[in-house]
Amino acid sequence: MTAWCADPYADAVRAGSGPLFLRRPDGWLLPLEVERWCAAADPADMTVLHRCHGPVIDIGCGPGRLVTALAALGHPALGVDLSPAAVTRTRRAGGVALCRSVFDRLPGEGRWGTALLADGNVGIGGDPAALLARIAEVTAPWGRLLAEAAPEDVDERVEVRVDDGRGRLGTSFPWARVGVPALRRYAGETGWVVAEQWGAEGRAFVALRRRG
Repeated sequence: MTAWCADPYADAVRAGSGPLFLRRPDGWLLPLEVERWCAAADPADMTVLHRCHGPVIDIGCGPGRLVTALAALGHPALGVDLSPAAVTRTRRAGGVALCRSVFDRLPGEGRWGTALLADGNVGIGGDPAALLARIAEVTAPWGRLLAEAAPEDVDERVEVRVDDGRGRLGTSFPWARVGVPALRRYAGETGWVVAEQWGAEGRAFVALRRRG
């Protein structure tokens, strides 16, 4: 996952603009919404943030729009991201962020009330089941996970590279794209129960709670 620490992703985050893509080995490109990530939380984001309970950990926080919006709403919130550029931008915006992988030891393990996986971050590590199992360790027994799924019915694990659309590529890393049906299936396999499902502005979200 060192690709997120290097160009061209870091340059786009510092600039607050793209273009930026994830490139599959077959050349297929997934546009990354850098401008939206670097802007203030939008109405679709707010449908997620208003469902947060207790202290919140934003996994793959990027430039920190959700962390800073949560702070404005009075929620204790921590962003976690592998990109130093993203963490720096989050801190400069007034958010609290840590440069670390979700699979490393994290502050407050087992006590977070809500975990967030926005902007396709259910793909982190290329293994959605392993990621959901890890988040079950991070959240409190009564905690919840608010995850954004791909808007289409998809379930794929691929090696991708960050592409700036101008010939510059980052290093290869594993990623996953997961739609709602696949996310529901992975949730059931890892001890989560679907509590709610909704859409906003063309985006798809699922709220999960721990089974039992």
